[in-house]
Amino acid sequence: MTREVRLPELGENVEEAEVLSVLVAEGDRVEKDQSVLEVETDKASVEVPAPTAGQIKTIRVKPGDRVRIGQVILELEEPGDAATVAPSVQPEEAGSREATAPAVMPPSDERAEDAVAAPTSLTPAALAPAGPSVRRLARELGIDIDEVAGSGPGGRISVEDVKRHVRSIITQKLAQPGGAPAAATTVLALPDFSRYGAVERQPMSGVRRRTAETMTRSWVTIPHVTQFDRADITELEAVRKRFTARGDVKLTLTAIVIKTVAAAARAFPKFNAGLDEENEEIVYKQYVNIGVAVDTERGLLVPVVHNADQKRLLDISRELTDLSARARAHKARPEDLQGANLTVTNLGALGTTFFSPLIKWPEVAVVGVGRASVEAVHQHGAFVPRLILPLSVSYDHRLIDGADAARYLRWVAEALENPLELVLEG
Repeated sequence: MTREVRLPELGENVEEAEVLSVLVAEGDRVEKDQSVLEVETDKASVEVPAPTAGQIKTIRVKPGDRVRIGQVILELEEPGDAATVAPSVQPEEAGSREATAPAVMPPSDERAEDAVAAPTSLTPAALAPAGPSVRRLARELGIDIDEVAGSGPGGRISVEDVKRHVRSIITQKLAQPGGAPAAATTVLALPDFSRYGAVERQPMSGVRRRTAETMTRSWVTIPHVTQFDRADITELEAVRKRFTARGDVKLTLTAIVIKTVAAAARAFPKFNAGLDEENEEIVYKQYVNIGVAVDTERGLLVPVVHNADQKRLLDISRELTDLSARARAHKARPEDLQGANLTVTNLGALGTTFFSPLIKWPEVAVVGVGRASVEAVHQHGAFVPRLILPLSVSYDHRLIDGADAARYLRWVAEALENPLELVLEG
């Protein structure tokens, strides 16, 4: 029996993926759960397993292809008689077919998805011509699918049609009095750079495309303000070095900042919240998940330390090392990159000092860490060398006031300046 293997769901809001490599060849025999394909979503690389054992009959994709969720990626010849895999329906059972699920996989055409997903009480004319994935995206964006103009055959609505509709709404709102210029969301055509010399074009990776979309939405949507402060981490660094020297775990400054920021989220709940403009509500999250920006060859990824306020420093340090390694090796799982309430970005290793990080919507703040340097500080009538750490926090001014941000960042700085209190509190 030949079985069509389709690209499975790869994570929340993931509509498509790019094929990085095909791990099998036509004619190969595979076992159940053996990896047959490596794909890259907007944020992670994922290996797609075979749903059952069998022999590869046909491969429908190649490296570089963009494949939608539910699209056929290969055909698998399953072992055994077809009758044992899918028993035929006896004549007396024919009348109950409508009450049971079909034994065959649905066809790859999205129109078939509508037929499967639509309630039988509705006629096709009562539904907008869009597949379930498109409908889900519209629901998540708060868009009425019936108001979206489809550009496909017969007015069929695609993901791009939904995004175009959302951009149109944003542009109209921004063009109203008091709003930002409509040009803020307009894509401008580039000039012909080749007129002035040789150029080379390279396609944007999935990570870079997603980063561009997210950062544009964040910059247009969120009124950013950045607060700066400094922390004297002389004692903290001495403790960190002594502990790392005698332990089997490298205790990093980033791990300590994550723990500190997680504790600060409890003291300043607005920094751990979300802003629901549609319902005019503030969503206070009862969990503390901290994202950490990781520089990879594919672009910026943000793995998440879940429930960071409940974990010991050593556990955070171990987890951070593991998450960063998986992100750089293209092995991050979708759940590794989801659910952050606030992000920490440490550029100290690159020698920078103060900077203004960009908030990643729907978060409302991001903490930036620069490179610590020894400075002369006047204490007790004399100048003494102290290790000073530059800190910054960008915040959503719709929810967080400047005084709140100043108190928040000073709280973080003082926690770093008193490592014993940090350990006792943690």
